[in-house]
Amino acid sequence: MAADPLIVLCTVPDEDTAETIAGTLVAENLAACVNIVPGITSIYRWKGAIEHDRELLLIIKSGQGAYPDLERRIRALHPYELPEVIAVPIESGLPEYLDWIKGSLKTIS
Repeated sequence: MAADPLIVLCTVPDEDTAETIAGTLVAENLAACVNIVPGITSIYRWKGAIEHDRELLLIIKSGQGAYPDLERRIRALHPYELPEVIAVPIESGLPEYLDWIKGSLKTIS
């Protein structure tokens, strides 16, 4: 269903990018809340080389109906050529909190 809640994970290179993306997503009702987790280290393969980077993790609370617009906004605001954007359905949680997430999102008609 359109209102099914999601957790969307996205890594970013710096605090300014984290604040910009988080603020935009919440202001545009594409996310109910975004947690910014600093101090992670990402080790990954990119274009044939193994990379080690300090990043921040965005934990975005959203919904299935808002996801296409949320993904578009992240792509537009993100400096990476290929940003990490991974959506995971929320299977269960405090019902009142899940209702709050749904109520905070843009209504999809």
